[in-house]
Amino acid sequence: MPAPRNRPAAVLVLAAALAATGLGPAATPAAAATIPVGAGSYSDTRPAGTVGPTTNTGTPVTPKVTSTAQGKPVPTNDWWSSLAFQRYGDNPHSTPMYGHPLTYQAVSGGLQIGYPTTPTIVGEGRQYEYAHKADLTLGLTGLNSPDTKADAWSDWTVTPYWSDGTRTLRTTIGHGMPFVYAKGSGGNAQITTASAPTVFADQGNVLGITVAGHHYALFAPTGSDWNVSGSAVTAGLGGKDYFSVAVLPSTDALATFRKYAFSFVTGSKVDWNYSGGTVRATYTLTTEAKEGTERGTLQALYRHQWLNTTDALTPYTYVSPRGTMKVRESASFTTSQKASPVLPGLPKTSGVDATRLRGYLNDVANASDPFSGAVDTYWTGKALGKLAQLVPLADQIGETAIRDKLLGLIKGRMQAWFTAGGANEFSYDQAWKTLTGYPASYGSDSELNDHHFHYSYYVYAAAIVAQYDPAWAAESAWGGMVKTLIRDTANPSRTDSAYPFLRGFDVYAGHSWASGHQGFAAGNNQESSSESINLSAALVLWGSATGDPALRDLGSYLLTTEAEAIAQYWFDADEQVFPSSFGHDTAGMVWGSGAAYATWWTANPEEIHGINVLPVTGGSLHLGGEKAAIRRNLAEMERENGGPAVEWRDILWEFQSFADPAAAKSKWDAGHASYTPEEGESKAHTYHWIQTLHTLGAPDPTVTGDLPSSAVFANGTNRTYVAHNYGSTARTVTFSDGKTLSVPARSTASGTGTGGDPDPDPDPPTGNTFQLRSGGTLTTATGGTAGSDTIASAGGTNRDGTPYQPLVYEARGVNGTLTAGASTAFRFQVDAGTTVGLGQQVRISYDLTGNGSFDRTETYNYFATDPVAGWEQYAQTRGLKSATGSLGNLANGTVRLEVWSAIGNGTSKLQTGTENSVLVIPFS
Repeated sequence: MPAPRNRPAAVLVLAAALAATGLGPAATPAAAATIPVGAGSYSDTRPAGTVGPTTNTGTPVTPKVTSTAQGKPVPTNDWWSSLAFQRYGDNPHSTPMYGHPLTYQAVSGGLQIGYPTTPTIVGEGRQYEYAHKADLTLGLTGLNSPDTKADAWSDWTVTPYWSDGTRTLRTTIGHGMPFVYAKGSGGNAQITTASAPTVFADQGNVLGITVAGHHYALFAPTGSDWNVSGSAVTAGLGGKDYFSVAVLPSTDALATFRKYAFSFVTGSKVDWNYSGGTVRATYTLTTEAKEGTERGTLQALYRHQWLNTTDALTPYTYVSPRGTMKVRESASFTTSQKASPVLPGLPKTSGVDATRLRGYLNDVANASDPFSGAVDTYWTGKALGKLAQLVPLADQIGETAIRDKLLGLIKGRMQAWFTAGGANEFSYDQAWKTLTGYPASYGSDSELNDHHFHYSYYVYAAAIVAQYDPAWAAESAWGGMVKTLIRDTANPSRTDSAYPFLRGFDVYAGHSWASGHQGFAAGNNQESSSESINLSAALVLWGSATGDPALRDLGSYLLTTEAEAIAQYWFDADEQVFPSSFGHDTAGMVWGSGAAYATWWTANPEEIHGINVLPVTGGSLHLGGEKAAIRRNLAEMERENGGPAVEWRDILWEFQSFADPAAAKSKWDAGHASYTPEEGESKAHTYHWIQTLHTLGAPDPTVTGDLPSSAVFANGTNRTYVAHNYGSTARTVTFSDGKTLSVPARSTASGTGTGGDPDPDPDPPTGNTFQLRSGGTLTTATGGTAGSDTIASAGGTNRDGTPYQPLVYEARGVNGTLTAGASTAFRFQVDAGTTVGLGQQVRISYDLTGNGSFDRTETYNYFATDPVAGWEQYAQTRGLKSATGSLGNLANGTVRLEVWSAIGNGTSKLQTGTENSVLVIPFS
């Protein structure tokens, strides 16, 4: 959320806004019906003088939906929300919607369709856009609808609806869908192209055309025929009501796409599961066959998805603002990721001086106004979050009086908000099926913006209270209101008639959207991805503390998914998403059309780099997974800033601690006496955070525990295992390297762990494990001598996907039975030394019969090494880039491993002779 840097100015601006709406000190809220929820309540009408959803001119609006959808909870804050939320009164259709690979805009004559493939740089080089530009408009002859409405929706698809009294048109569009499916009546199918098309295939009811350099296929019912006249392409429907359009990755893909032209998508659904430290999600499209019996389809996967699936992908790809999209020929696919860690607070260590921490804690607890004048939902939330993070720290050093004082402050302020009729309250809007806190801010009322940002702090603070006072968090007490905020922002139910499913979180895009109405030419947007993460982490903690594993696991799914999206789309961790012409290493904001090096309120580099870090909590540990990106990020901040941070020093020091704890401590030591904390931070928390990570080391994402509230840290070769047990009995947490940690009931424990293999990631699935030996051998023997081989330079040329002077390792005469459901796995230790910009790549090939012909070849995405001396781990979790052929049983077969430099201009090292560098084949 935009967070003004100067508190007095922020208070003045907010006070002026309140006075303008009649909510100044003299205002008296009008009486409203009260809806009791446990010990709390909310109102069913807004306080006097306040507003709900409006147009930009202040006119109240209701959802723009068909009679079929009337009364259903509308998922605001989505990629298509302008269909239902008419923010701009002169546009009754929609603003551009970015489904990827296609873009869309509803107009009176139907649906504009585009496929932007060339980025433009705008805003003095601070933003890149793949802006919507219509290649064609899908409609019906004569269609001239006065508006466009949302008729139906599912997890990532939507059906816009047009009617002019004579003709009706429905289309189904969605993320990752290369097809647009249309049903129309009252006219012939009509495709109006931006310029006269070039026809590359004419098969009667199937027409291949090229417009603006992009290839499309048009499909009418069997027996129909497309007619091209200038820019108008029409076909009679022969008494049928369906036709479809697809964007093709190439003209030779027409036959494949024709197969699925009449397998119409009718819905989309994600199912998630957390188990033993792993989050799995399956994304499924439902279809119906308009002709024939084909029920399959094609889906284009975003980078954050194909990096984390082992499902087979076709060679087809698309361009998108999120990097390359890869096509799967199936109605479903599954991703699997190590769960992102969450802790209620960092553990106690010897690095923190209790006396010094006590002093910092007292500074906050005894402040004249611990809430710094906050009156609206956002700034109150920030203050609640700041206090909540200090509770576990006070408890660690035995300061129960400070702990309980902080808890009292938190509970008192939340109870005031959770009780209708006072100066602060939550109000339910029946038309929009949403709960809005008043006083509101940043359009959380008029535009339904940012509910997930604001309420994340309340849920997080409530989770900390629940840890120490379970009775307060009971549903019959104040927990009912906490769960009502969760229903508004992250409702896991698709059948709840009061709130939409996952209001802000876009399950296919992998992250949340902040704008409630999506009424921008660039689509929807999200600035502070970290405040979205704050809600997901809060769900993990709240679900754990209140004994609600379903909410806990939802939080883990949301957190783990968005963490990968943030790494790729905000921080460009693999340097494969941002166009080279963009020239930045981070984005302050992600838009449907691209991303911007900007915030909503300032161009100051410190805020641009810090807004996707704050608040730093035990839910921020996922940031430690991309240490090279953090170093690039902070180096750019200092270049743009003309030196080290001045204003948001604490946030950026904490950010640096995820990659370089010693450097962060050095900056704290030099600057702690002379800075003012960011308004959601405190010196107590920053001191504890930096000192603790300096002792433990940075987060180690390669090892996970079988409990969501667990984490691992590495200082050199020494790992520390941490877990919080919310249960009433002691339990043993097992980590993916085999280490275990005994954790007492309702406590945090940390230690070096017992048992296990010190470097096992990834966990080998069923199959045979081969170590590498210098000289080119793969062997199942153990007890080798540690060594290394040199990987040749890529010579400054991009070798992605094509072996170049590779290291080759082979095992011959291999026999084995293919294990059902298993896949290739590996962990290789690589080191680029201090050389910048290197990336290593792996190809694994199987000759099943030893006849010299490889039956299956798997090429994995390359691993971008950091320029810091020391081994890094490259695993199959980087994702499968491509695969050919199929696996079968091995009979005197050959297994070959090739390792080469995909990018860069320097050599690197591959570790050999140890159990830390192994290939695991899916055979028994």
